[in-house]
Amino acid sequence: MMKIYLLFLAILFAGSSTLSAQTPHRTCGTVEHLEWLKQQDPALSQRMQDIENFTQIYMAAHPSEARTIVTIPVVVHVVYNTSSQNISDAQVQAQISQLNQDYARTNSDAGNTPSVWQSTAVNTNVQFCLAQRDPNGNATTGIIHKSTSVTSFSQNDNVKHSANGGDDAWAAGSYLNLWVCNLGGGLLGYAQFPGGASSTDGVVILYSAIGSIASPSSGAPYNLGRTATHEVGHWLNLNHIWGDDGGACTGTDNVGDTPNQAGENYGCPAYPHTDACTASSPGVMFMNYMDYTDDNCMNMFTSGQSSRMNSLFASGGARYSITTSLGCTPPSGGSCGTPSGLSATSITTSSATLNWISVSGATSYNIQYRPTGTSTWTSTTSTTNSKAVSFLTASTQYEFQVQTVCSSGSSAYSASATFTTSSSGGGSYCASNGTTNSYEWIDYILLGSISRTSGADAGGYYNATSLTTNVSTSSSYTLTFSAGMSGGTYTEYWSVFIDWNRDGDFADAGETAYSTSSSSTGNLTATISVPSTASIGTTRMRVSMHYNSAPPSCGSFDYGEVEDYTLNIQQGSGGSCTESYESNNTLATAAAIPVNTNITSQISTSTDYDYFSFANNSTQKNIKVTLTTLPGDYDLKLYSPTGSLLSTSQNGGTTSETIIYNTSTIGTYKAYVYGYSGAYSNTKCYTLNCAISSSTFRLDPNIAISGIEEGSLSLYPNPVQNTMNVKFSVLKSSDISIYIVDMVGRLVSQSSVHAFEGENSYALDLNKLNNGLYVMQLQNGSGKTFAKFMIEK
Repeated sequence: MMKIYLLFLAILFAGSSTLSAQTPHRTCGTVEHLEWLKQQDPALSQRMQDIENFTQIYMAAHPSEARTIVTIPVVVHVVYNTSSQNISDAQVQAQISQLNQDYARTNSDAGNTPSVWQSTAVNTNVQFCLAQRDPNGNATTGIIHKSTSVTSFSQNDNVKHSANGGDDAWAAGSYLNLWVCNLGGGLLGYAQFPGGASSTDGVVILYSAIGSIASPSSGAPYNLGRTATHEVGHWLNLNHIWGDDGGACTGTDNVGDTPNQAGENYGCPAYPHTDACTASSPGVMFMNYMDYTDDNCMNMFTSGQSSRMNSLFASGGARYSITTSLGCTPPSGGSCGTPSGLSATSITTSSATLNWISVSGATSYNIQYRPTGTSTWTSTTSTTNSKAVSFLTASTQYEFQVQTVCSSGSSAYSASATFTTSSSGGGSYCASNGTTNSYEWIDYILLGSISRTSGADAGGYYNATSLTTNVSTSSSYTLTFSAGMSGGTYTEYWSVFIDWNRDGDFADAGETAYSTSSSSTGNLTATISVPSTASIGTTRMRVSMHYNSAPPSCGSFDYGEVEDYTLNIQQGSGGSCTESYESNNTLATAAAIPVNTNITSQISTSTDYDYFSFANNSTQKNIKVTLTTLPGDYDLKLYSPTGSLLSTSQNGGTTSETIIYNTSTIGTYKAYVYGYSGAYSNTKCYTLNCAISSSTFRLDPNIAISGIEEGSLSLYPNPVQNTMNVKFSVLKSSDISIYIVDMVGRLVSQSSVHAFEGENSYALDLNKLNNGLYVMQLQNGSGKTFAKFMIEK
């Protein structure tokens, strides 16, 4: 019935050029346009199904892959009949800026996303630029202004053809074509899904709905640039969030982390907003860019929607060719070519040198590498056409890619090249006489605050640990090692690398903290100096051992132990300090402190409790509280302006504590610092920082806490017949209990799985359950999350 009503409005208002008459509420013509295209092109449905199959396979195979940002060149065709329709270049540029903010989640209203979905809302890793090079290689502004005698365009794609009064598309494989014109029929815009003809590929927007700056042609409530955000979402293969099922609750937008929704929402509903498909809080996600709400109400894409977009740019994806487009590179700067001729040399058990052919005009190169088949890249840079990388795993295949950086911009990343590290060498070493002798690996110990006592495997490699110690800037620290091998005459070499900069790369200057050698007996002891510039927080120390093979006949040395340890770098020496905020032992007597500033204080007795107050504001709503440089096992709590407990951080020992609370509630919050089981120090201070920001805070992955990440649970397909894919993230490896409850509260299924740190995905057999609506709960002690799903067989 709603679609019939919209069709009636389209006929009633056809040809009108007044926004207020055209748009009683948001109208998107993409779905209707798709049906029209299918009538013109019977093979379109199969092409789109092939794209959907690829998308689902990609999303299942790459649930947590670190993705490179894709920048899409945009050409804007301003097709106008009157001067008011000939919008300014500034308005176009404002639109591109708004697209970049919305797709990167740097939009100023991101804090308006309800807290329950703050962790679901993401940076999509898709960005846009106005084209600087046209298809012929000439310089361009990326904006075309073209006068037409046509007073109003419809969904028949005439605006995309010069012969019909519009403007021809640029090559769809290299550009996003965005046409701006006077649309009739009450439409704000429409888009073409991937799979359609290249000559009509792109997005069409009503001239008065372009941009996010005030102009004579702009019309509220569609004047903030979100119409283009919505329609470009369709171009990137996103469906309407309600699935276009006419309110039946059986359709889907093919995204697992958007709630089931009956139909479109208009205006700006009050949160929470429920409907027939999702009848309980938090309700439907009306603030999603793929709903029909007003511009000032839209503010988020989800992780699932981001995955759908990114599948288009994977090798074999429908829009993969965009990744090699030179549209964003001006011709005057020369082509920033993609590196080729990738190879690896000097390969050992734990290192290699990566090489490629130099690119003319390159100022530097970005390199990323990872074990083949894994999801996380390690990134580094080079000013030459080679890069030595170390601390690799023996007998492992790696893939690497290289990107050129030029003064005019950057190229796409190259295709991957692979290499395989050498085996560990088994049970032999090179003795001083050049012969090969057997040896036996024995355990070693790092004495003092860090120790390692478990046995080695046959190859001499230990699994990585996460034992923690504290070090302070501008201080020294003593490391003691026991001997590592026995069974021959050789020289041991021990090296320690510390990621002082906390950038994940151990190759920075000054990060070889200590290197020494000794005979096969006795301990090695050395003192490292902690730089005063070391980044405060939790970082890694990497310890390696190898032995000498001086005779040429034995080849180069072979690496032995490679270990990771965790360091908590503290500010200052951690020496004596005083309490400056007493008395603040209760919530009512909380001491006021400045935001975004480190303050130090003490828990001076076993009965001392420290409360602090701070305030957020309308432009900086989001909160992150960190407790560092802990003298003992201290914990942290956060209270709301009304005094309700919002969150607790209770890491063990002297591990730093962090609480993130992304919110839209303005007021005075309280942070509570206390010692676990009476822990205190009357000589050393802790450091507290209560930060506020307009940007959404993200959890530091180096902080070891347990629990299920809020908002990470997604279920698909939903509705489901027999097998449900369950995807979620945990902050620390743990056993997860899965409970399924029916709508009268009965527990109908219970199971458990072991989840690993990061994103996990499991297939759950629901064949024994009857049709109906259910609630799934995941729990692992300190964390739990819920999601509804429907079984329809």
